[in-house]
Amino acid sequence: MLKLVVFDCDGVMFSSRESNRRYYNHLLQAFSCPPMDEEELNYVHIHNVHNSVAHIFRHHRHIAPEAIDAYRRRLDYTPFLGYMIMEPDLLPFLEHIKPRYHTAISTNRTDTMETILDRFELRPWFDLVVTALSAPRPKPAPDGLLMILNHFRVRAEETIYIGDSEIDEEHCAGAGVDLIAFRNTTLSARYYVNDFSSIVDLPPFQVIGAGGGREGELSL
Repeated sequence: MLKLVVFDCDGVMFSSRESNRRYYNHLLQAFSCPPMDEEELNYVHIHNVHNSVAHIFRHHRHIAPEAIDAYRRRLDYTPFLGYMIMEPDLLPFLEHIKPRYHTAISTNRTDTMETILDRFELRPWFDLVVTALSAPRPKPAPDGLLMILNHFRVRAEETIYIGDSEIDEEHCAGAGVDLIAFRNTTLSARYYVNDFSSIVDLPPFQVIGAGGGREGELSL
């Protein structure tokens, strides 16, 4: 029986590709470097900030990593939040599942996650948030998911993860947790969806009600 639902942030809860583009291009511009190409944008969209910064500055070895990190830490992330678009059916989905399941986030974001939770008033909807800062190793290592399983004292088979990238695929495989692939049919996953309203129709979310009927309809 399903007890725990875990979410990725970027590409699942939020359409954040443009936000990531502007953020990392801003860092590059600050050090007079050209903007990212599409390969680099794809990389930073799914990896943690430390690996992403190393990747986009890999051809600019004359710039000290310490200088980049110092600038990044001073940078106000607030302006970039305006380019993050929350999925329109995320909140109805959370309202639907919250009384029944534990909810958590496992993300490769670091210190920006706190700002996002506050800006979009999401804190009440999640029982635990694990980031690349709080996990011993970031995704794709399974550490974040294992921390979440241990926190709630649930088994992997009682958990499902909603993710959109090969990083999430590997993250789930390492912890033995089933993956719901969000708008990515190239992943190896148990289920595939294009929106949150479709998730409630999946077998793990079909709970037998007191009257013998199935409870699964999500009203938007």
